[in-house]
Amino acid sequence: MEYVKLGTTGLDVSRICLGCMSFGDPKRGNHEWSLDEEASRPIIRRAVEAGINFFDTANVYSAGSSEEIVGRALAEYGERDEVVLATKVRGPMHKGPNGGGLSRKAILSEIDHSLARLGVDYVDLYQIHRWDYATPIEETMEALHDVVRAGKARYLGASSMYAWQFAKAQQVAEANGWTRFVTMQDHYNLLYREEEREMLPLCADQGVGVIPWSPLARGRLTREWDATTARTETDEFGRSLYHEDDRVIVERVAAVAAAHGVARAQVALAWLWSKPVVTAPIVGVTRVSHLEDAVAALELRLDGDEVSQLESPYRPHGIAGFA
Repeated sequence: MEYVKLGTTGLDVSRICLGCMSFGDPKRGNHEWSLDEEASRPIIRRAVEAGINFFDTANVYSAGSSEEIVGRALAEYGERDEVVLATKVRGPMHKGPNGGGLSRKAILSEIDHSLARLGVDYVDLYQIHRWDYATPIEETMEALHDVVRAGKARYLGASSMYAWQFAKAQQVAEANGWTRFVTMQDHYNLLYREEEREMLPLCADQGVGVIPWSPLARGRLTREWDATTARTETDEFGRSLYHEDDRVIVERVAAVAAAHGVARAQVALAWLWSKPVVTAPIVGVTRVSHLEDAVAALELRLDGDEVSQLESPYRPHGIAGFA
């Protein structure tokens, strides 16, 4: 396993972050395709054995059961001082007023609920799960700072939003002496590269670690364009992210993978690691073999011609993934 600093912090993280949305009770929440605890644990265990120390979940994943499963597995298979545990806050966790969002009330309540489900005293990275248009950013940043000051989180991170919003949040924190975000978890892969316009240059300039979600484009970069899975058949959000023009890029990935004799996933991940701004893609898996492909991808290096071959068919997309 390779390790790298998380942005400009002193924190060492594996070049692979295990995305934990795939783990959760399929009877809770709206992820019917998620793996229950029995099916999840072997994957989490293998990740630890492979040297992965970075795990990303969220309070809304399978109505909190992802945090529960991940917390119990890491308590058994990992060492707390070595594990870098990340979770997120914003999505609605209960009906009625104040069930979600980034108000002071929501943040201070939800961090405690997440810690209880995870079975830990603190998380290493506490992230806002998109922008909250209904709450002043000053209120959000001060509440997040108080979470850090209380010892309940070591670092703060943000996720998909406009670059101006991210810059504003950072400026508000700096002006008030509050904790700044050290990471950006954004939508970035071979099929969606709009982040290259503003967000990624901003992160590079400010030393913010980039941990892309959906690095395999919801699996589209790993299989034939017309192939379906249990997830794609029920994933309305995923269907809104990509379009028919992306088919040619999937075909290019297949060609490069065939030339190297490797799985397509390895090519898609190797392309991301060719970008200096990327710290660790958040890779979600549902089989141990998927995890093995991700680890093997660390050994793959793409040359300039291959990168150009993969990138040249790209066409601009509308903004996707901010909701």
